[in-house]
Amino acid sequence: MKKLLSSFVIGFLPFIMQAQVGHIMPGIGAVNMSMGGASSAQPIDISGALQWNPASISAFDKKIFSANIGLFFSSPELSSTVPTQSGSVSGVTKDTRGASPMPALAMVWGKKSSKHTFGVSAFGVSGFGVTFPESSTNPINMPQSQGGFGLIKSDYQLMQIGFTYAYKVSEQFSIGLAPTFNYSSLSLSPNPLSSPSQTLGYPVSNKAASVGIGGQVGVFYNSGKGIKVGASYKTQQSFSDFDFKNTYLDGSAAPNVKFKMNYPAILSVGLGYSKRNIDVALDYRFVDYKNTKGFSEKGWTSTASVAGFGWENMSVVSAGVQYKGIKKLPLRVGYTYSSNPINNELAFFSTPATAIIKNAFQFGFGYEFTQKLTLNAVYHHGTSSGSTTGLLLSPMMVSSTNPLGSIQGSKVSYKMTTDLIMVGVSYSF
Repeated sequence: MKKLLSSFVIGFLPFIMQAQVGHIMPGIGAVNMSMGGASSAQPIDISGALQWNPASISAFDKKIFSANIGLFFSSPELSSTVPTQSGSVSGVTKDTRGASPMPALAMVWGKKSSKHTFGVSAFGVSGFGVTFPESSTNPINMPQSQGGFGLIKSDYQLMQIGFTYAYKVSEQFSIGLAPTFNYSSLSLSPNPLSSPSQTLGYPVSNKAASVGIGGQVGVFYNSGKGIKVGASYKTQQSFSDFDFKNTYLDGSAAPNVKFKMNYPAILSVGLGYSKRNIDVALDYRFVDYKNTKGFSEKGWTSTASVAGFGWENMSVVSAGVQYKGIKKLPLRVGYTYSSNPINNELAFFSTPATAIIKNAFQFGFGYEFTQKLTLNAVYHHGTSSGSTTGLLLSPMMVSSTNPLGSIQGSKVSYKMTTDLIMVGVSYSF
């Protein structure tokens, strides 16, 4: 068993990275999250409008400030099976990372008499990690002396800052644009982006930083009779390289490695409807992973490092309803569906991946202390609705008939749930 485990040590490590990247948060701030993230054509609050459609901030005719903070909990489980001469060995490891903070700050400047509206935002659009402790029963997490990997740990954060401008072409139609600036950091232990040593294995990386830039454009139409339509396109966020400084597990220095990983382009279209005490929102988003650097490539390099992750494009459907029939206490419910960007053949490279939240449910409310000050809160629960499963892969097993290095009879599988509690305040000057 030790010999077989060692054969896929080189192949297994890439998937830890995907626990941190690729997951598009369904919403920004307590209000937008409680609507399932739907906001392209229904600007109920400034955070959702700034995130999903810059043109829709023209709906706000005063100066508004919004601040939100949330705690994000994920509960991934990693399992693996390795064939042996007498049968197989299987085990499960649960993540012990704990909560991750999710901040969101936004402000909009608008006037009833002006066709111009301005906004600024600072959103944590992604920030996850995994901590899978060493295990004596799960082959993947067995001590390295037994051919496993021991502790698997990673940490990723992405903050995005936007400066938004919207112009009212007419009373019904607006256009908007927003340049976006990004900062991200990533640490990996072990680091699958590095080429391994035959005697020392893969190194551990420090926390590397990267900066990126992109933009967003949008259009928004409000019929004035309840029906609203909106669409936006956020370009791929182009980042500088992560420059990892590596160290082998025995403390000796390892060669540094650079890796470029962009954030995908997102196309959003939406419908909104408002009548009396009801606001309804429906959005569709297309996430272009197949043309995103770091995700479009797939498989191994000639030196047994990871070339890329081979993700498919992802579709997201968001829906939400707000009921305002209770004085000072608007109630909101939302639902989000996301397709799985990982196919079975390449599941190994992306397991475990927090991107795989198929169904998410949200419930939120607001309380209007005054005409200017409102407190908002939301609870989110998401589930992968089953496991993503594939064969273990190893570059040591690659051949002309087995280009991915599949290990027959093996299995790696991952599933998870997520929970989020978020509160925020909105103040109108």
